[in-house]
Amino acid sequence: MKAIVLDIPGDVSQLQIQEIATPSIQTGEVLVQVKAISINPVDIKTRTGKGVYGRIKDQSPLILGWDISGIVTESKSEQFKPGDEVFGMVNFPGHGKAYAEYVAAPASHLALKPANISYEEAAAATLAALTALQAIIHNAKVQRGQKVLVHAAAGGVGHFAVQLAKHLGAEVTGTSSARNKEFIIQLGADKHIDYTTYDWANHPEEFDFVLDGVGGDTIDKSLLVTKKGGTVISIPTGLNEAVTEKAKEKGVNGYFMLVQSNGADIQEIATFLEKGILKAHISGTFPFTEMAAAHLQVESGRTIGKVVVTL
Repeated sequence: MKAIVLDIPGDVSQLQIQEIATPSIQTGEVLVQVKAISINPVDIKTRTGKGVYGRIKDQSPLILGWDISGIVTESKSEQFKPGDEVFGMVNFPGHGKAYAEYVAAPASHLALKPANISYEEAAAATLAALTALQAIIHNAKVQRGQKVLVHAAAGGVGHFAVQLAKHLGAEVTGTSSARNKEFIIQLGADKHIDYTTYDWANHPEEFDFVLDGVGGDTIDKSLLVTKKGGTVISIPTGLNEAVTEKAKEKGVNGYFMLVQSNGADIQEIATFLEKGILKAHISGTFPFTEMAAAHLQVESGRTIGKVVVTL
């Protein structure tokens, strides 16, 4: 089978298509013929030697990627049978090996793909959607009537977070540059903040929950507008000690969250997709042979929604 292998970390030239053996499956796994792959910022970070590279660097061949949708061709699990259409985030934050024609995946990391969505939409609603779900529903436990702020609301995690928080009955505010305001309002956000001009220091503390998909000084800005007793979750960077202390001093719960593969959660995503509660916005689709171009698009930091690679 064809796979995209990373021999050494670096730029997109390190993503090399190679012919390797089709993986064999163990008990509890299924072999998935991949139809679509979703590309995430963590893919880019890992390619460059950051992200989760340290966790998987000693494995060979090293194959990036975690988000897949496709067809089960072989099964050693009672959960799925050959012919089933499935999707999920495989083995994150371990070695997912998704950039390949076939992936050996734990059945416990997958769900049946709803019939009313495409392979591309299913692949797009994996790591990013799971991050939003695990942050908003399981960790922050957002409730009806609460005020929620979603940073980078037009991005992968952000656009799912807006939809989920709104579904739960929260009043949702999304941040982005001015050009993405209309998209964020169409997702269901009640309000929009242009992060390039907003006066964070002089804004009232009004949010019960803030989801930070940006990191850096955005964490500090988030704390400025979070109510006492509220919660700030940072996705891309761990809260450093100084910020953690600031959060404690203010009486805010501030912490870092790393998404985990979880079959029950991906099944919940499947239900949301089937009912139309969640919809993946795909701004770019690339063939497998153009994985480098897909990486460059995500790396630009200007992607609205998700980028997907098809096979």
